[in-house]
Amino acid sequence: MQRQTCHSLFNREQDRRRYLQTLGGGFGGLALAGLLSAEEKTKPPSSGLHHPPRASRVIQLFMNGGASPMDTFDFKPELAKRHGESIDFGLSAAVTSPVGTIMKSPFGFKQYGECGRWVSEVFPSLSTQVDKMAFLMATQSQTNVHGPASYLANTGFLMPGFPCLGAWISYGLGRMTDELPTFVVLPDSRGLPYNNTGNFSAGFLPAAHGSTLIRANADRPVPFLQASKEFEFAHPESERAGLKLLEKLNRGHLEKHDSDPVLKARLESFELAAKMQISAPRVLDFSEESQVTLDRYGLSRPETADFGKNCLLARRLVEQGVRFVQVWSGMGGAKNNWDNHTDIHNELPFIANSVDQPIAGLLEDLEDRGLLEETLVVWTTEFGRMPFTQGATGRDHNGGTYVSWLAGAGVRGGTAYGQSDDFAYQTAADATTGYDLNATILHLLGIDHERLTFRHNGLDRRLTDVHGRVVHEVLV
Repeated sequence: MQRQTCHSLFNREQDRRRYLQTLGGGFGGLALAGLLSAEEKTKPPSSGLHHPPRASRVIQLFMNGGASPMDTFDFKPELAKRHGESIDFGLSAAVTSPVGTIMKSPFGFKQYGECGRWVSEVFPSLSTQVDKMAFLMATQSQTNVHGPASYLANTGFLMPGFPCLGAWISYGLGRMTDELPTFVVLPDSRGLPYNNTGNFSAGFLPAAHGSTLIRANADRPVPFLQASKEFEFAHPESERAGLKLLEKLNRGHLEKHDSDPVLKARLESFELAAKMQISAPRVLDFSEESQVTLDRYGLSRPETADFGKNCLLARRLVEQGVRFVQVWSGMGGAKNNWDNHTDIHNELPFIANSVDQPIAGLLEDLEDRGLLEETLVVWTTEFGRMPFTQGATGRDHNGGTYVSWLAGAGVRGGTAYGQSDDFAYQTAADATTGYDLNATILHLLGIDHERLTFRHNGLDRRLTDVHGRVVHEVLV
């Protein structure tokens, strides 16, 4: 199915060419002119909309390390009743520890919103937004090991080498803007997650659909985008001359190697980098934002400033036409993430507090700007935690059940689907998987997850492999 009418496509193309003419002979014109020809040659054969979309862009918030469901959104009174008891779950040991006794949540729960959703006290700000959210309360993972679980959540496979959700969206729908990347990743300021950049790889898709990493809190958010001041010869005139020569050499080389997708992707990346020299500084500049907005995202508080800056940047990116922005909370390793093995009483409040106000601020800001109607916000993690203790007050990994939620475009706020057992140990009713979540995200973007494929090594690969169903129960 075509995404647009021929008439609208013609008008869009005319507008773009007029824009090129206004740029004259600068490096922006060279970059965009090259991009026009590249787009015509690299259009994905299975791309485009399969049905009318509800969303045009996605912000995915990934809680790295395994956010504990029974301490955040999945209220379990039975844990308090059986606290300190030894219960046989049929396990000789957990992932990294012996099986301990049942541990109640150390955090109080209350019901919020018209929907009456139970939320832990670790999320005082997010609790005010529950009527916007649709919860998947019983999501399963095939593994309880960070690396494979994170790959599975992001790419649909337990092993490396497969394209992630953002890359599939870029491949399937293409660009919304010529000035910024289609797929942007904003990592935790403290470091990359488990698997490093493997979680946001293009895999075997054309390399042009890979992620662009922006470290919003670094001195140079996009490395090497601008020339260092120590190189005095690198000024606008020399840059234009260099780009003109580079354009000539690259295009000549491409004519001789027209079937090389890596070469095409490299040329597109050069062109995009040239455009981003203008667009990126503008989108990274928060000076035009009001103090009210900065405070809404928690930028005035040290404990929320880093993640808040990423959330605000995510809003600014989708506002400027970026299709998919993935925001990470938590680095890989034994601390500064959601992997609360040692002391959930102190570890969870620390990491939860860092995201609580920024995410609530993001939802409010998107709604106030009219962007939430076409922007899908997704909160997820790779697996849950055990209902029994690890050591004194920690919780070990558990792939049996965890919680995700969606908000925004096409989502029926204030709803929930699925139920875990009395201990939040396994799913009990209406279980979902990461395949289902990804199928639902694609559906809201107008894509049938079974029809978005790429031929690789003799197989028609897809994000959801041979699994996945759209969770219509939480959609309008």
